Amino acid sequence: MEKIIVDSSVAVKWFVIETDSIKAKQVLLEYKQGLWEFLAPDLIYAEYGNIIWKKQVFQGFDANDANSAIKDFQNIQFTMTPARSVFKEAFQIAVKYKRTFYDSLYLALSVRENCRFVTAGERFYNSVRADFPNIILLSNWQ
Repeated sequence: MEKIIVDSSVAVKWFVIETDSIKAKQVLLEYKQGLWEFLAPDLIYAEYGNIIWKKQVFQGFDANDANSAIKDFQNIQFTMTPARSVFKEAFQIAVKYKRTFYDSLYLALSVRENCRFVTAGERFYNSVRADFPNIILLSNWQ
């Protein structure tokens, strides 16, 4: 089983129909088949919950679907890493590439764990990919 990091931009596509949801569901299917061990900084729950909340409150996402998305996400097993453990490295990445600290936490964790990091965040990907070959844009997932 290989370690892989997915961020909330990928995870939300498992339960909400969006661009590249099919590719995101392929990553999830491979996880369920035992190919991947999901790793994430512990803030993934807060980010994911906030995305689903926004979709329900401001974008008309059905309340039952939102509750299902929350429940189903909780059933996925992540090996959690406290954000504190990659705090300094994430901050350095965020400053150097002028990207959010949140996104940089995932990337710093992937560097520390020497594993792939899948994101749907195209701007983040484009900003860092030249220096971090372990980052994969979800739309490029095969």
